[in-house]
Amino acid sequence: MTNAAVLDDLALVIADLSQIDVSDIAPEKSFQEDLDIDSLELVELGVRVEEKFSVKIPDDVLGTLKTVGAMADFVAGQL
Repeated sequence: MTNAAVLDDLALVIADLSQIDVSDIAPEKSFQEDLDIDSLELVELGVRVEEKFSVKIPDDVLGTLKTVGAMADFVAGQL
């Protein structure tokens, strides 16, 4: 799966979780500052991403993934 495909699927997961329009989700967007995703929602997002992509995101890594692009890069690297 390409990084672009991961980004597209990740945007859908984020939109479903947060009710943000998928067109507003871009790689440079910060989860907290731009998308208003709090720490609890980020944990839920991590769980959904693990299920969607069949990857494991360790808790200590999840906290370091500050942007959509960073999470997409991490997931793509696990596939």
